[in-house]
Amino acid sequence: MRSAYDVILKPVISERSMDQAQERKYTFKVAVDANKTEVKHAIEEIFGVEVAKVNLMNVDGKVKRMGRTMGKTAAYKKAIVTITEGSKEIEFFQGL
Repeated sequence: MRSAYDVILKPVISERSMDQAQERKYTFKVAVDANKTEVKHAIEEIFGVEVAKVNLMNVDGKVKRMGRTMGKTAAYKKAIVTITEGSKEIEFFQGL
């Protein structure tokens, strides 16, 4: 079985994710082969909160050019995690 830190790779810090944090929705970059159940258990284990809902989405890599050569950025999976009203907030997002 994988560790919780193998499932949750890093938080996504953007203007939109900071606005959603006010609504108790937090955005994370997760492992490509992770499912909703694994993400839920990993968030509950790492941050000690109760998860109400998990939304997953695959983000395709963008096509980039460097002169004549074409390349592509890496694809990844993103999770938007909704925390229940009764649980505490994630401290990591509060200081930003």
